[in-house]
Amino acid sequence: MRTTVFSTPIITPLLRWIAILLLKIIGWKAIGSNVSVPKYVLIGALLVVLKLRLQIYWMGKHTLFPFPFSGLMKWLGGIPIDRAKSHNVVYQTVSQFKEQESFVVLIPPEGTRSKVAAWKTGFYHIANNAGVPILLGYVDAAKKEGGFADFFYPTGNLEEDMVKIRAFYAEKKGLNAQNS
Repeated sequence: MRTTVFSTPIITPLLRWIAILLLKIIGWKAIGSNVSVPKYVLIGALLVVLKLRLQIYWMGKHTLFPFPFSGLMKWLGGIPIDRAKSHNVVYQTVSQFKEQESFVVLIPPEGTRSKVAAWKTGFYHIANNAGVPILLGYVDAAKKEGGFADFFYPTGNLEEDMVKIRAFYAEKKGLNAQNS
């Protein structure tokens, strides 16, 4: 895969130091350790990713990648996604997993910008179709911590698996608790 901000000499260590400093200043802890699994879907937060030295890619709305900023956004780890073609998003991402020896896609958790009635399931379909686990990352504002819990391995039974995933997040209080 291409070089990103998460794998650039000098810049990556500097950003990690800034992330550690910011977390310390705001009084938050990053929970987790180095991850040795080479491919997975990550539900998580960026400062924690930087502190724990993960090399990730993230999916963003294609309108975030206009010329002349497209190269910069891709260097920041971005993968442009046309959300109007939702099935294509899953297929394209699964293809990336199959083509790469090591590939981690960060997907932000639901309810970060507004309250949601039902979770979108694209992250699940990507992991299930690619045959990779989901690393359950979280932010818990009540405890002032963010981190990674454990890997969840999709079984192919969407309804049962989503009940288990939602149960994990039920105890976590997001930054916008009213959206949880």
